[in-house]
Amino acid sequence: MADYKDYYKILGVSKTAGDAELKKAFKAQARKYHPDMHPESQKAAMTEKFKDINEAYEVLSDKQKRAIYDQVGSADYQNYAKGGG
Repeated sequence: MADYKDYYKILGVSKTAGDAELKKAFKAQARKYHPDMHPESQKAAMTEKFKDINEAYEVLSDKQKRAIYDQVGSADYQNYAKGGG
C-alpha cells in the first residue's frame, strides 16, 4: 500500500488555501527542492521531494481532484485515480 501523503503539508498550506496561495507555495517549494539546486550527493533525495511537490500541486490545483482528495484522503485518492474507486 502506498504511504499516506498529506498534500497540504507537503506544500505548507492550509486546507482552505486559495489558488493564488497554492501557486505561491508551489513555486517556493519547487525552487527550494529543485534537484538542480543541490549538490550531486543530494539529487536523489531532492528528486523524490520535488516529485511529491509536483504531485501535491497537480491534485490541489485541480478543483475536481482536490474535492476527491479531501473526501477520500491520499492513499485512497491514489487508488481512485488508478481506476479502483
